[in-house]
Amino acid sequence: MMGRKGSDQGQFFYSFNLDDHVPQDHLLRGIDRFLDLSDLHEHLAPYYSHTGRPSIDPELMIRMLIVGYCFGIRSERRLCEEVALNLAYRWFCRLSIEDTVPDHSTFSKNRHGRFRDAEAFRFVFEQVLQRCIAEGLVGGEGFATDASVVKADASRQRHHEGDDDDDWGGGSRAIDEYLSALDRSVPPGGQPAKKISQTDPASRWASAPGGPAFYAYSTNYLIDTDAGIIMDVEATPANRTYEVASTQTMIERVEERFAMKPQTLIGDTAYGTAQMLGWLVEKKEITPHVPLFDKSEGKAGLFGRSDFIWEADVDRYVCPGGKSLRRNRRKYKKKRADITKANVIIYRAGQTDCAHCPMKAQCCPTQPARKIQRSIHEDARDLVRGLTKTQAYAQSRKDRKKVEMLFAHMKRILNVDRLRLRGITGARDEFLLTAIAQNLRRMAQWLGTGPPVALAEAVP
Repeated sequence: MMGRKGSDQGQFFYSFNLDDHVPQDHLLRGIDRFLDLSDLHEHLAPYYSHTGRPSIDPELMIRMLIVGYCFGIRSERRLCEEVALNLAYRWFCRLSIEDTVPDHSTFSKNRHGRFRDAEAFRFVFEQVLQRCIAEGLVGGEGFATDASVVKADASRQRHHEGDDDDDWGGGSRAIDEYLSALDRSVPPGGQPAKKISQTDPASRWASAPGGPAFYAYSTNYLIDTDAGIIMDVEATPANRTYEVASTQTMIERVEERFAMKPQTLIGDTAYGTAQMLGWLVEKKEITPHVPLFDKSEGKAGLFGRSDFIWEADVDRYVCPGGKSLRRNRRKYKKKRADITKANVIIYRAGQTDCAHCPMKAQCCPTQPARKIQRSIHEDARDLVRGLTKTQAYAQSRKDRKKVEMLFAHMKRILNVDRLRLRGITGARDEFLLTAIAQNLRRMAQWLGTGPPVALAEAVP
């Protein structure tokens, strides 16, 4: 017999337990086990008034944002709708079935105000990272670094023309932020931007293989290679010089706040500059597993720098013909600096030695004498050349892919392929929230999402 739902009068009282309707293996249950925001109120207390109408609980807004970034819900308006409808989201946000969800405009007020002034997202990120360390997911021996370009919320057609500061158009927050920071120095070796967006001036014009150029920011990750936990994240304009400089900032920040410094740093060719290698080896005593951009080999049958013998004890090179190349071949009345602005030392052979050398055609056919440029960090570069032949270096090339996997996860699963906030602070907020979500998801997946009692019995 076919059943039919009755249309009797409904119940007056209901017994409803929200916890019973959230599956035990739901991702949010695993995340909730490792997310502790008990210190958030104390951290934000100086930024709230002691009088007036009570505000919306900042922990609620942080939990809602974590839900949005964990499940790729980028729109704050849609996030509020999803939290109102989804029982698992309500349970994670500590909302009952009757509680009202905050309005989407509240997020903007807090993101651009109290949260940003108090560095709330940085605080939550470090709290989550501290839990990752406590759970044993961070080895601390090998770190890997890389950067990924993310599109800015800026029009490709609108560019700033000329140097007139009054020609920027509307006074948006991103433009005001950029103009107030115009005196900020460019990293060493960097060049001022030639094309500036009129929508988001802090972003940089970046080219992409197989597609049109666009304005973008770079998210820079420093990860531990054991479990792929993100140790630090930094937002920079999409420029290689800024990206390399940000790695130094991240390494020093992790050492300062967590007393943790890696033995090895893994990176790609962009991090193989002489200055970066010198900083790692000479100042931080970190072994760089980084490929060199090396021009020491000769081309077209000519002798390269590798064909010359370096004698450090007497500070000279010896050419294949047995002649010396020295840094100071002439004596000047007024001593001249022998280190150039590019931080290299030039070693020169004598013109008489080269003029009568039978191998001149293979050495310096178009110059009167051979000269070799040696970086002041060449010892660090020599160390890296030797490391490239080891088994540990070969393994590091594989471990570096863990960073690439996190970037792919960020863009494909979490939908962070284009920013919604503008300005460098907006990019920083979004990248920090993304890193928080990725670390929480990694803990939940690696340490299990089952009931706490069962997990306590299974984990030694």
